[in-house]
Amino acid sequence: MASQAPSNPLPLLYNDLQPVNLQQHGDKKLVQIENAPHIAQAHAIPVTVDEFALLQRTYPIVFSVGDNSVPLALMGLNEGVNTFLDDKGMLTEPVYLPAYLRRYPFLLAQLTPDSDELSLCVDPTSGVIGEASAEGDAIFDGDQPSEKVKAILDFCEQFEAAGQRTAAFMAELEKSGLLMDGEVAIQPDNSDQPFIYRGFRMIDEEKLRDMRGDELRKMNQSGMLPLIFAHLFSLAQIRDIFGRQVAQGKGPVAGEQAADAMVDA
Repeated sequence: MASQAPSNPLPLLYNDLQPVNLQQHGDKKLVQIENAPHIAQAHAIPVTVDEFALLQRTYPIVFSVGDNSVPLALMGLNEGVNTFLDDKGMLTEPVYLPAYLRRYPFLLAQLTPDSDELSLCVDPTSGVIGEASAEGDAIFDGDQPSEKVKAILDFCEQFEAAGQRTAAFMAELEKSGLLMDGEVAIQPDNSDQPFIYRGFRMIDEEKLRDMRGDELRKMNQSGMLPLIFAHLFSLAQIRDIFGRQVAQGKGPVAGEQAADAMVDA
């Protein structure tokens, strides 16, 4: 646990990063985050392949555009709209919460470019670090990380390993040529024109059907095929998310044609 913050660009949701270390956090406690409105404004959450089976039941799984594409769970279709979190960033119903959100405000980061070692870091702006007098769990037990922090570190290590499996899956998916630009048109009953959503990628089902048997067999043996089908099945949730937005008063205005990106291009 180092004492210098990483200088890499910050990932989604993180405003700052600070290594968890004895000097700064020796007498601090971990307290419950009461308010995280910026989380409530995140509609597309990075996910890992380990989660696809659970995610497909609730969220559409799509892929980001551009280089280094990643799978994303859509918790809303429009920028700044999350239909599962309240204004404080808390779940409004008992559904599966993506691991990326459960990991926040912690993550493993490479502190120096010449080292492959990853250290546990925290977003100090999150409010999770409390004073010694606060009600919560100690960060350190003497000069060693507390059991709570060890559990957080273990979760972050599991997430990192899942991230590596996800990167391998995405590399194979790119190599297969199965990804295409996605577009979804939703025609509400009270609208003359459909709302069109773009800015994401998805599996080209026609190309998938036309693949050779040996290629499909290889995908099945590697575990890729079940993940591809989980993604395809999940796309049925897009219209459900649109309906949630409308029901919550967060949807686009009826009668106005929309061409909103689900995911930032």
